[in-house]
Amino acid sequence: MSLFQGMDTSASALTANRLRLDTIAANIANAGSTRANMVNGVWQPYRRKVVDLAPKTNQSFDNVLQAAIGYVSPQPEQGVRVTAIREDNTPFKRVYNPDHPDADADGYVLMSNVDMMKEMVDMISASRAYEANITALNATKSMMMKAFEINGR
Repeated sequence: MSLFQGMDTSASALTANRLRLDTIAANIANAGSTRANMVNGVWQPYRRKVVDLAPKTNQSFDNVLQAAIGYVSPQPEQGVRVTAIREDNTPFKRVYNPDHPDADADGYVLMSNVDMMKEMVDMISASRAYEANITALNATKSMMMKAFEINGR
């Protein structure tokens, strides 16, 4: 195990959670948008975006070959990675507002599928995960400093 593996793991989680927070902020900022994308000449509302995360895998050809030959013991890379930023396919909200410029003939407007309650829960989850990884990173740094003090005496 590398000396910096714990820091690398926390750093990957910090990066992933920062992207989650940025995506959530974009969702909240565009929650009221009725004209985000044009599809076949018709404006569509903003569609909520979701970040997909997965564990990192260290399956490069060189690592698999070295482990198969027996030169190195197979140690999976630790951490998290972003696999995709995808659009949420839940239907748009239909709101009756005949005075809105984007209202159809019946007076209904298609609104974004962003649910503010979901976004707030996701934001709290991502910020707590971010804080937890900062704590883990600081603990790793503190342990390394203590090890240097022991070694220096």
